[in-house]
Amino acid sequence: MDSEQLKNIVVDALENIKAQDLAVLPVRHLTSLTDYMVIATATSNRQTRALANEVQERVKDAGGQVVGVEGEAAGEWVLIDLGDVVVHVMQAAVRDYYNIDELWGGDASRVARQLRAAPPPAVG
Repeated sequence: MDSEQLKNIVVDALENIKAQDLAVLPVRHLTSLTDYMVIATATSNRQTRALANEVQERVKDAGGQVVGVEGEAAGEWVLIDLGDVVVHVMQAAVRDYYNIDELWGGDASRVARQLRAAPPPAVG
């Protein structure tokens, strides 16, 4: 499965459980560790865990691999490492405090709702 397919599975899973403020950050040009950071806001510990679980299940069902998961017990910030895609599911206060959207080069006008943007047409 390529990183685009994986990203789309993650976004669908997050939308299914009503994640808020989804952002997809292409970070391939910033790090060799991953291609995309997907960041979503949850409204409670329960929703944070539900979103993280849905992402993991959907990826496994599609034949993908979950490399690692951190933070499920606390439920304020769950990080899911899928290799080519790293997912951060955070409660609003935690997301505001750490501001990882900006840390990884995103801004609200450019990132919000770039969920399934098609690549630009070829020139020439």
